[in-house]
Amino acid sequence: MDSSILLILFQDGIVNGAVYALLALSLVLVFTVTRVVLVPQGEFVSFGALSYAAIGEGHPWPSVVLLAGLGGLAFLRGIWAVHNVRAAAWLAAETLGIPLVLAVLLKWAVPSHPPLVLQAGLALALTAPLAPYLYRVSFQSLAQASVLVLLIASVGTHLALSGLGLVTFGPEGARGPAFSDAVMMAGELMITGQSLWILGLTALVMGGLYLFFTHTLLGAALRATAVNRLGARLVGIPTTQAGLIAFWLAGLIGAASGVLISAQTTLSYDSGFLVGLKGFVAAIIGGMASYPLAAAAAILVGLVESFASFWASAFKEVIVFTVIIPVLLWRSLRHRGVEDEE
Repeated sequence: MDSSILLILFQDGIVNGAVYALLALSLVLVFTVTRVVLVPQGEFVSFGALSYAAIGEGHPWPSVVLLAGLGGLAFLRGIWAVHNVRAAAWLAAETLGIPLVLAVLLKWAVPSHPPLVLQAGLALALTAPLAPYLYRVSFQSLAQASVLVLLIASVGTHLALSGLGLVTFGPEGARGPAFSDAVMMAGELMITGQSLWILGLTALVMGGLYLFFTHTLLGAALRATAVNRLGARLVGIPTTQAGLIAFWLAGLIGAASGVLISAQTTLSYDSGFLVGLKGFVAAIIGGMASYPLAAAAAILVGLVESFASFWASAFKEVIVFTVIIPVLLWRSLRHRGVEDEE
């Protein structure tokens, strides 16, 4: 291995690790706030990428149908718990109004071939609301259930979404247009503009999350819910709304990850699951609690994957997921046993 190959592998590892870091952060966020291991996070990656590609091709309507269908289910699920007209109107606006507004906007914007940044924004708008809709349908009524029950519900939701993705988008994969076709040389290393977009937007999202959690009242409420859910309820923090916000952020981050990587690889309806699992490995290394450790672990996962693809490409996935074994062993030896509810 010469220096040029070494630099290329490092670059690929860091770029892929940046995407895994976004997914790891969203998994940690959702778990700390709601105790849900968000298995369907990978579907948000796939649906974001496929929606972005579909908008570029001028066929965004399958994504609109999927969003409207899940929005209708969320409305039917939530209307039974509504006790006044104002709350019902707000629920209708969130679950039925968003798909309607997006359908009108797409009908106007898509024929005019909008800029790529606007196409990406529309793809995020089509995909991010899926997460809070799923929270209303699958998890809101199970808020007091054990972690095991929530995990089973999460796996079931993943399987349902995977089937919906096949029906909605079909079995064929798609790629979206790159934000930049620029190519720069730094010594022996070739740097693409898309890689810089991925790294820059990853840093922007991380910085935005840091500012959100440390400098806003809403972020403080989410942190309080993550630390002590019962205590947060006692001081008047609506934990259901905290869960919705956590899912909104997870859906937005997952969709953004899909849009970013869609220009580099072909994604199909089920491709995001494997990407999400690598983010999950990083989140587990971070203890499903530490954002900085999860982000650092994601970079490690990206580097391991990159070098494994060079030395043993047939076993790169096995090598990546094997990284989790010594971490789990170390944690099991270091920590005392706890009850499920703890």
